[in-house]
Amino acid sequence: MKKRTLALMLSAALCVGLLAGCGGTADTTQSPAAGSNSPAAEQSQTPAGTELSGTVNTDGSTSMADVMAAFQESFGDIQPDVTVNYSGTGSGSGITNVLAGTVDIGLSSRALTDEEKAEGAVENIVALDGVAIVVNPENTITDLTVEQIAQIYNGTITNWSELGGADAPIAVIGRDAASGTRGAFEEIVGVEDQCVYTNEYESTGEVIGSVAGNPNAIGYASLSAVDDSVTALKVNGVAPSEATVADGSYEIQRPFVMVTVEGSQLAPAAQAFLDWAMSADAADEVTAAGCVSPNA
Repeated sequence: MKKRTLALMLSAALCVGLLAGCGGTADTTQSPAAGSNSPAAEQSQTPAGTELSGTVNTDGSTSMADVMAAFQESFGDIQPDVTVNYSGTGSGSGITNVLAGTVDIGLSSRALTDEEKAEGAVENIVALDGVAIVVNPENTITDLTVEQIAQIYNGTITNWSELGGADAPIAVIGRDAASGTRGAFEEIVGVEDQCVYTNEYESTGEVIGSVAGNPNAIGYASLSAVDDSVTALKVNGVAPSEATVADGSYEIQRPFVMVTVEGSQLAPAAQAFLDWAMSADAADEVTAAGCVSPNA
């Protein structure tokens, strides 16, 4: 009986030891990101080489579509068991949804407002992007000042002949009210709540398509989305490019922001994606998408 009792006690002690050892592998505590330029660094960071799994849901700016596509592909190579979903619904929607907790990361193609920050939104800048002023290739105008652009959009200048172009009414094309591109453009140019739009669209692609199909149209769009179907104008003599955005000489530019919530801990997969997107490791993807990396 004594031998059996002793054997049972030894077996129980061994099981406790094994359980304690297994419990140690469940620790997902992460260390702060070194050198990060945002409050996201105050959250935890997955150690290098850690294999993760799960889904990261992002939502917001349509202008960030190319950047997100590059991020999804490259991060998928690093963490093949993590799925990053992207939904382009507009910056305003992305900010609202992340604050409501319905997505992991919101996406904004403009800086956050003081009101949004007061609600707990945290600004994590992953790229810089120029907002190109685009016209139809048939248009002879090649250069406008910021003041002239403002006067077009607030309705002061209504005909291209007033700028040395054809005698034709200007079709003023812009984005819908939820657009981060619109918010950034109107703030930079100084026409907030003053614009007189001929048409408003929900996506960057629709703006470019509208301008491409109308010889008298003018619009604005993310530099990374501009193609040969439209002409990007110089602004104050400076053409929009990655180089002129980086050195600040092109005036109409804005940040691409991943929005998180102050005091809310991201799941390991989402935190790892954010940390990577903000690091120098993602700089090539930002450049490939036609934007400027803040870590370049």
